[in-house]
Amino acid sequence: MTHDVNTAFAQEKAGQIEDARAQARAFQDRIDRGEIEHLGADRYRVRTGLDAGEVFTVRRGVRGEVEESLARHGLDTTTGTAALYTTIPAWHGLGAVIPGGITDVDEVLKLARIDWEVVKRPALFEWDDGIHAATGRYVTVRSDTSRALGTVGDRYEVFQNAHIFRFLQDLVEEHDAVWESAGALRGGRKVFVTMRMPHSIVIDRGGLDDEIVLYLAAINSHDGTSAAESVVTPWRIACGNTERFASRDAVHRWGIRHTKSGLTTLDEARRTLGLTLAYANAFEAEENHLVRTDLLIDEFHDLIDSLWTVDEDATDAAKTSARARHDHLDGMFRDRARRLGRTAYAAERTVTDYLDHDLRVVSRDLGDELARAQRALEGGADDLKSQAHRQLLLRTR
Repeated sequence: MTHDVNTAFAQEKAGQIEDARAQARAFQDRIDRGEIEHLGADRYRVRTGLDAGEVFTVRRGVRGEVEESLARHGLDTTTGTAALYTTIPAWHGLGAVIPGGITDVDEVLKLARIDWEVVKRPALFEWDDGIHAATGRYVTVRSDTSRALGTVGDRYEVFQNAHIFRFLQDLVEEHDAVWESAGALRGGRKVFVTMRMPHSIVIDRGGLDDEIVLYLAAINSHDGTSAAESVVTPWRIACGNTERFASRDAVHRWGIRHTKSGLTTLDEARRTLGLTLAYANAFEAEENHLVRTDLLIDEFHDLIDSLWTVDEDATDAAKTSARARHDHLDGMFRDRARRLGRTAYAAERTVTDYLDHDLRVVSRDLGDELARAQRALEGGADDLKSQAHRQLLLRTR
């Protein structure tokens, strides 16, 4: 069975849109449950699930009922068409879809509508009766639309869109690589390229056959706000949300500074990629140990209690929250055990799925104090995943 977050994301998005169109009450129920929050007017933010953090708007009918949910794909549309090439249709239905993909870089650039370049021009300002150049400051300008993308300094080196493709090709030393997706976001301020890694992680091969597909992506900004980066991630980028998720859920990442040597120094990047793939292979071996390790329900309860400790002098509210979390995780584990077996692997999947998709996110609008309290109660997600993995591995030995 393949666990493809891209398919899951597309299904979740389609379900959300259909639900919002058909059931106004269901929409309000999601607000009441804390799954989405109202930001004012007709703007909302998703708080749970695969697309946590996404902001969207709704269109209402004459009686105020929700008629349509309008997700924000974030793709560049300055030329009139969404700047996206992909091998699989995205949830928003936009872009050039080429089943099976293609290997020609120049063709992908055209299909993704990123076959333009970026140039640096002196930053000018008006003072008194004249136009003056700002010393050491430049504006990055998109060649096809003449739109300014950002302001940068003397040492900033523009990475052209085609350079990003060739960097990934050189990185994997595979010049006939099939490109999974490519495109531009935020008016061209950010571009992305994704290729599928040649080997997936397969858990319990011949049994569960749980496959984790990994992608190698390059994400670059043209506005001077961030370095470029390469990430190994389970996400195929096809919109602004999946770009954010790809970086958030990266197995590994490394930054590429906008300097003359940024895209030419490949030795360190190849070493880092090699370490990442070695880590993936080790992770696969460890997960297979977990698949073969039986786990009693009481042992799973012990795991929960060790990950989320509750002091004896905790408030009644904190104890109530802990009991609710305990019961919720218990139900999740029993559900996964029916498909995966009552194993350490099912326990880890339960904890991971809970942290990724079910854990409530505190809105920044509620203030830093409440956010700190929630983080103290729930703990850091990555740290908890690591703790769970280590504790469960100890039971395999």
